[in-house]
Amino acid sequence: MGVLGEIGRRARVAATWFTQPLLPDDLLGTLNPLWSSREPHARVVGLRRETADTTTLLLRTGPGRPRHRPGQFVGVGTRLDGVWHWRTYSVTSCPGDPLLAVTVTALPGGTVSGALAHGTPVGTLLRIGPPAGEFVLPEPVPEKLLFLTAGSGITPVMGMLRDLAATRPEALSGAVLVHCDRTPSDLVFGPELRDLAATTGLTLVERHTAVRGRLTPDNLTDDVPDWAARQAWACGPAAMIDAFTEHWARAGDPTALHVELFTPPVPVATDATGGRVSFTTSGIETDAAPGTPLMVAGEAAGALLPNGCRMGICHTCVGRLRSGAVRDLRTGDLHDTPGEPVRTCVSGAAGDVEIEL
Repeated sequence: MGVLGEIGRRARVAATWFTQPLLPDDLLGTLNPLWSSREPHARVVGLRRETADTTTLLLRTGPGRPRHRPGQFVGVGTRLDGVWHWRTYSVTSCPGDPLLAVTVTALPGGTVSGALAHGTPVGTLLRIGPPAGEFVLPEPVPEKLLFLTAGSGITPVMGMLRDLAATRPEALSGAVLVHCDRTPSDLVFGPELRDLAATTGLTLVERHTAVRGRLTPDNLTDDVPDWAARQAWACGPAAMIDAFTEHWARAGDPTALHVELFTPPVPVATDATGGRVSFTTSGIETDAAPGTPLMVAGEAAGALLPNGCRMGICHTCVGRLRSGAVRDLRTGDLHDTPGEPVRTCVSGAAGDVEIEL
């Protein structure tokens, strides 16, 4: 634990003598938001421009930051026009690095991604969620690795590559990375990946789609003849992931392909009416419109809710249903049993509802 971490710990202990009935975390979070454990924050202390549309944010977090595994992601919250907005981004730094790095690509029409990539100066205070996700390398690391990435899909893989280069570079000597984008200058982390290939023996296949077209199962064999003999990790657009998932199921070993796809839940047609949502632990009440996740409605009203992937995967956001009913916005299923766990990021109110959060 560093000096600041020790100071924060001692301050927390001392504060318990004077702050009842307030929690010490309430006062420490006021003194320094990075010390808060109930509402974790991170401060932007550096920026690194990767391409015209992609920026790496270097974040200083509090001393209690959970250690991530390479390939995992975190929720990042930014305040726009007085409202907190959350998105999920892969961690691109190594687990032992003093600063947490997340790499953001501004998406066309993406208000939040554009603000983070182009309008977040050094000194900005962001909220930060815990690490989550299963897109990670196993132990022991397989001998023959294959990574298939396109655009910003390189970000979780970059965390893996950096960690392998720092801890066991021999694992990269037989690995292959096929990384795709329109031109050499558009290739996220292009210069670093070229250096990594030159120093570790990693085989880097750059596919510039403006010249060669998109990577498909049909042309994979041209780039990686022994693809079927490798354990593969793929991250990129949904069409690419779907195509390779079908290809491995048809012509390879489906268990050898591991995929990551950040796709927000798409509400299905339901008879959910919305309603009044009461978060009984925090005492906050708000109205949720039909199709609005309970988490989004609560955060807009100022509730400090647990969160992680914000896509219904990691179960970090779960609260117990006290009364009323909710609908799963992905499936339309109704849940109305008191005591049932509810994932607030993918559940909407079906009438008035009480959640123990």
